[in-house]
Amino acid sequence: MTRSTSEDVDGYLAEVADPDRLTALVRIRELCRTELAEYEEVMAYGMPAYRRVGGEPEIAFASQKQYLSFYLMRPGVRDAFEERLAGQDMGKGCLRFRRMERIDFDLVRDLLRATAAAPGEVC
Repeated sequence: MTRSTSEDVDGYLAEVADPDRLTALVRIRELCRTELAEYEEVMAYGMPAYRRVGGEPEIAFASQKQYLSFYLMRPGVRDAFEERLAGQDMGKGCLRFRRMERIDFDLVRDLLRATAAAPGEVC
């Protein structure tokens, strides 16, 4: 999917044609809404994002052409999970999931919990 022009996350998800991708994205969204209960769900940079009220996005996800991206914009959280992230396909600030059946939702949940636990610097 190219950068979305949707005004909300429901619209973004409606643009996802692949049912396996949609299922994975909905599950990531559910985790975000559960673990980041005090955060706002917004569209930022054409993708769903989560931020503390009035703050910068700290978490985002997107359906890319070759994979799903899970953006973790808190370097302190990434550093704290260095061992668990070592075997993952990582970009500078994102996890890339090329196969939907291999998404480690427990890892995603734990990253979200760590993000919500305390404020930190956003890159």
